[in-house]
Amino acid sequence: MLKAPVSLSIVVGGLLLATVLSVVLGVAAAVRRGRLDRVVQATAIVGYAVPSFLMALMLSATLAVELRWLPATGYVPLADSPSGWLQSITLPAVSLAIGAIAATAQQVRGSVIDVLRQDFVRTLRSRGMSERRVLFRHVLRNAAPPALTVLSLQFISLVGGAVVIEKVFGLPGVGSAAVTATVNGDTPLAMGVVVYLVLIVVAVNLLVDLAYGWLNPKVRVR
Repeated sequence: MLKAPVSLSIVVGGLLLATVLSVVLGVAAAVRRGRLDRVVQATAIVGYAVPSFLMALMLSATLAVELRWLPATGYVPLADSPSGWLQSITLPAVSLAIGAIAATAQQVRGSVIDVLRQDFVRTLRSRGMSERRVLFRHVLRNAAPPALTVLSLQFISLVGGAVVIEKVFGLPGVGSAAVTATVNGDTPLAMGVVVYLVLIVVAVNLLVDLAYGWLNPKVRVR
């Protein structure tokens, strides 16, 4: 079995989950404020404080062992069974994503609040533009760059956290291979894993830079 798809499945799944939920929670906290804002901030602090491996053990003990909703260990390739693949990566991806959601949601909240206070937002509102259009077409686009920076850093954290998560859930991924190579003293394999992970991080940072250029024309190279 190829190990790269296993690691990429849980890392990309965790990143997508973190992106969607952090944007939803951050925007809701910035726009609604009040009690919802306090709840989101408190939840984010707790989620960021709990280590991913501890969250993985808690989720595995409750959802997999006690309730038996999801498998506790193992990996099903996507080509063999899409539903089995989704079930096998759900708990690892959620365990990885919780810390990233906490950090990114706070950044999205702060960025959206800063943009909402800008003069151009008041101008758009005075011209009769709907709040939904102001928020989704103008505010989110201007608030996105700081959130992208945090997400790129969180991706690196997810790649590192996948090493522990794969061992907890018994996944035959790159992280497990790195641990096994380190224990067995297999230097070439360990170095190969490091180079592979570095290339992934470089590719993600390149994509983030391209996204900056699309979101903010000021940073484009003329």
